Amino acid sequence: QVQLVESGGGLVQAGGSLRLSCAASGNMFSITVMGWYRQTPGKQRELVASAATGGSTYYADSVKGRFTIARDNVKSTVYLQMNSLKPEDTAVYYCNARQYVGEWRNYWGQGTQVTVSS
Repeated sequence: QVQLVESGGGLVQAGGSLRLSCAASGNMFSITVMGWYRQTPGKQRELVASAATGGSTYYADSVKGRFTIARDNVKSTVYLQMNSLKPEDTAVYYCNARQYVGEWRNYWGQGTQVTVSS
């Protein structure tokens, strides 16, 4: 089992910045990808950014150039630096970890609210 605890959400004005953190604990063996998803009411959860163990990263088109994901494997923590925030970035942000232990397992944090005011 892997436990994920997020922090860093809050209220910010448009154009501002926030940094989300996700601390992982438990059986970290074979964690392949860690990432951030977001969800707004009535919509599906969408992938915002991810970072693979090998170093490759992915960003949704809507956040490219504004968000940066970083993993600290020593601290088992993944960060999401969000700059130039827009009202449409308002959502609950969830940390995710994918693990392969003979089968794929997905783990989720509890979510942290990000609200961007115009």
